[in-house]
Amino acid sequence: MKFCDLHLYVSSGDLENAERMLAKSSELGYARVAVPLPPNVKEEVVHTLRQISQRSDIDLVTRVDLAPKSPSVLLSDLGRLRRRFEVVSVLCGSKPVAGQAAKDRRVDLLCFSSVSPRRRFFGLAEAELASGSSAALEVDVAQILSTSGSERVGLLAALRKEVAIANSHDVPLVISSGASNPLLLRKPHDCASLGLLFGVDSSLALKALSETPAQIVDRNRVKQSRGYVSPGVRIVREGGKDD
Repeated sequence: MKFCDLHLYVSSGDLENAERMLAKSSELGYARVAVPLPPNVKEEVVHTLRQISQRSDIDLVTRVDLAPKSPSVLLSDLGRLRRRFEVVSVLCGSKPVAGQAAKDRRVDLLCFSSVSPRRRFFGLAEAELASGSSAALEVDVAQILSTSGSERVGLLAALRKEVAIANSHDVPLVISSGASNPLLLRKPHDCASLGLLFGVDSSLALKALSETPAQIVDRNRVKQSRGYVSPGVRIVREGGKDD
């Protein structure tokens, strides 16, 4: 089983820190890691990060985190950026944005950063929309580790509700680290164990750390490959004058 962390915060401006974080991820057992990058990231920066990840035997995945203020802004961002990145996540800061993100097939991950249940917008309506698209619900382990007391209790209650709704509508679940420093990184099986706190059994948690995120990356890499036209349709050879 190859494990994948789709949300590792690595500063592209601090290459030493990037190397430490990627090396630690490899040491803990991850084979593939997605790093959020600025929308205007330069190709040479991505190339350098790929070289660093290769030294740690990590398959680097490019990710962009969108935080649109409205559905119309989200649509504009997706039109500009979808094909530039292998994973597109949307930070759903309002219910209208959550609804638009859930139904748009260009969105890979639905993310909710608030620990307050009132500021998390994944419910039955969003799950029903997501069930007809390719969006998955992402849970960041760092969000749990960084809270305590009543705040953590409220967050876990919200996560249990969201995961139950996602499961009832066959919305995929992705568990990521969300780590911004090595202290927040955990082994895949440790992350899977934390899933019990929000109602995810070990088999589903391990799938959310391996098979499900891998399918997202592989699907998008096929779409970005040369000759791709649409699902099931590829250009094998371009015709010439003599064909």
